[in-house]
Amino acid sequence: MIDNLLLGFEAALSWQNLGWCFVGVLLGTVIGLMPGLGSTTGVAILLPLTLAMDPLTALIMLAGIYYGAQYGGTITSVLISTPGEAASVVTTIDGYQMARNGRAGAALAIAAIGSFVAAILSLALLIALAPPFARWALNFGPPENLALMVLGLATIVSFSGGSLARGLAMACLGLLLGTVGVAIGTGEARYTFGSVDLLSGIPFVEVMIGLFALGEVLHQVRQGAEAPIRARFRDLVIKGSELRRSVAPVLRGSGLGFLLGVLPGSGSTLASFIAYGVEKRVSPRKAEFGKGAIEGVAAPESANNAAANANFIPTLALGIPGGATTAVLLGAFTIYGLQPGPLLFEEQPRLVWGLLVSFFIGNLMLLVLNLPLAPAFAQMLRIPYGYLYPIILITSCVGAFSISNNVFSIWIVLAAGAAGFVMKQYDLPMAPLVLGLVLGPLFEKALVQTSAIGNGDLTVVFASPIAVTVLVLAGLLAFGPQLWGLVRRRSGRSGGQGGPGGPSAGAPAPTPAGVA
Repeated sequence: MIDNLLLGFEAALSWQNLGWCFVGVLLGTVIGLMPGLGSTTGVAILLPLTLAMDPLTALIMLAGIYYGAQYGGTITSVLISTPGEAASVVTTIDGYQMARNGRAGAALAIAAIGSFVAAILSLALLIALAPPFARWALNFGPPENLALMVLGLATIVSFSGGSLARGLAMACLGLLLGTVGVAIGTGEARYTFGSVDLLSGIPFVEVMIGLFALGEVLHQVRQGAEAPIRARFRDLVIKGSELRRSVAPVLRGSGLGFLLGVLPGSGSTLASFIAYGVEKRVSPRKAEFGKGAIEGVAAPESANNAAANANFIPTLALGIPGGATTAVLLGAFTIYGLQPGPLLFEEQPRLVWGLLVSFFIGNLMLLVLNLPLAPAFAQMLRIPYGYLYPIILITSCVGAFSISNNVFSIWIVLAAGAAGFVMKQYDLPMAPLVLGLVLGPLFEKALVQTSAIGNGDLTVVFASPIAVTVLVLAGLLAFGPQLWGLVRRRSGRSGGQGGPGGPSAGAPAPTPAGVA
């Protein structure tokens, strides 16, 4: 392994590769800042420009775009409540509230630090455990994926805010919206009302932009906000106490992100949702979540970045894309005449280890580039709303149109923006709806495949030890805190009635006043 790492550093530390790595992370950050564009589109657009490059140099640049876009999406999520990446949706919940409280710089700083720590930890695990983890990921079939989707849906409890009933209702609405399109089992058009644009389903990114960006703008206009968000420099620097509070969330988010990122197709979005849900469950400051808890930024951002790196394990070791962006990168391997799979580590060690080492270099560049700029980005909030709102609206519509070059995308954004405005007016949580829309198609696919394997009998799920373990974790995530609270209350009552020091412990009863 040491020889391989030395070979990787020798390959990645050439001036040419360092230069293109910097170009990649810089372009990725800019691409992430544009709502709707995202890392997948950015890599696909810039892929033709790399055909004349050395394969290693080209892959280093494209990978830099991939994880650079993750942080770029965080910037817009925190500053203007507009997730540039799907995996940044969760960051909007507490990151934007921190910005509203004058803590935008701290939110961006902890996102950069958490992403860097997650990248280092996941890279170490990737280098050490890529082959065995790839073999473990092969054990995940439809039953295991179905259990994983149930685990994702169990996090809805954490995103429901003050009303579980409202959260569940919004999640069900998201699941219903996810059924629009072509039915997986039969191939028939479903709920499309004759529209060709809806055959591929309701586009998630456009809905996300409308709900969070346009919905927030309409809500602020309705509230009559006139003064820009205060952004004093002393409030923009992250505090030592906030760093200490973020250590455990970063570590937990990194571990969860890596485990979920290894699984083909699960992607970074699910990892960020589950990391936020777990963090809210275990945090002693549950009341702060949704109001600007720094843990609500640190955990999902760490999971997001760790999953992005872990996505390369099935891509490199098995030739199976870990997510949408790695699917595009898989095509790039083919274009360069390379065949990802178990033999790639044997036949192309310089390319594989040079690419892996470049992840460390690129994330270090991102940290050095963006950490000092966090206060500068936060100063954008001082722009008067009269100028800021039109910029958000134009950027959102242009970003939505750029996805499919179709005016239908803009109509989806406008409709989702109206829905987001209504949801904010009536205090309906948006995150469960987004989670339902993301997991709905994946859940249906796993459900249909599992049913086919069991000839209609879904109890085949319980024949898999992995699936049973995941379902148990889902149950603990959903009902564990309530059960623990019930046990503590009962033990407290029993201790007060019959425990040491209680009336039944043998102590004489107190003498009423005046009897003595």
